[in-house]
Amino acid sequence: MPATPDVTPAEGSVTMFTTSWCGYCARLKGQLTREGVPFTEIDIEGSPEHVDFVEQVNGGNRTVPTVVFPDGSAATNPSLAEVRARLAG
Repeated sequence: MPATPDVTPAEGSVTMFTTSWCGYCARLKGQLTREGVPFTEIDIEGSPEHVDFVEQVNGGNRTVPTVVFPDGSAATNPSLAEVRARLAG
């Protein structure tokens, strides 16, 4: 199995793992877009090579949205306020 591609985002942005049917994902994407927070979306159904990473940071569960920050840390279903605070450093 190939290694998971690097998912650490650039400074000031986040990487968000989603699925097409996830309501929490849609809500967070809308909030980030409205607030002008840059993000890269990776749908784990369309990119199964990322499933192992999502499961690893969520105790074996495929929980989305899983958000990765520039420092390499991750949060599961964070609020917009948490994303903004963690990006502010």
